[in-house]
Amino acid sequence: MALEEGDVAPDFTLPTDGGDSISLSALKGKPVVLYFYPKDDTPGCTKEACGFRDAQADFSSIGATVIGVSKDSVAKHDKFKAKYELNFPLAADEDGTVCEAYGTWVEKSMYGRKYMGIDRATFLIDADGKLAKIWRKVKVPGHVEAVQAALKDL
Repeated sequence: MALEEGDVAPDFTLPTDGGDSISLSALKGKPVVLYFYPKDDTPGCTKEACGFRDAQADFSSIGATVIGVSKDSVAKHDKFKAKYELNFPLAADEDGTVCEAYGTWVEKSMYGRKYMGIDRATFLIDADGKLAKIWRKVKVPGHVEAVQAALKDL
């Protein structure tokens, strides 16, 4: 069953860059921007991550936490974060359970070849742990600004 706006966001605990871990339940009481992206250090993913990085002051000023999630390892996240000076946690969902829970692990097609991969998606979770806004099949240009605008409406 696909998640819809108004649903309770599935809880998770994942390892993050720097050897830490992050739990959605520990962030209750403040908004969370949870974004799923296919792979560290690829053009679209880098552009999206840098967009969130550059807007971090705006997110922090309203108490929102940004979390990036992919199936890359913590070691890859560490390199990606250092290379682009990312200022928010990157969570490693190596077994894909969180991607599955949020419906972002999907069949994709490129050049006629079908394969499984992460569908670029963002979930805005309100202070009560409910999904306030969902963006699927995200196009990177203008996306961070759309998330910022939605946060102001919370």
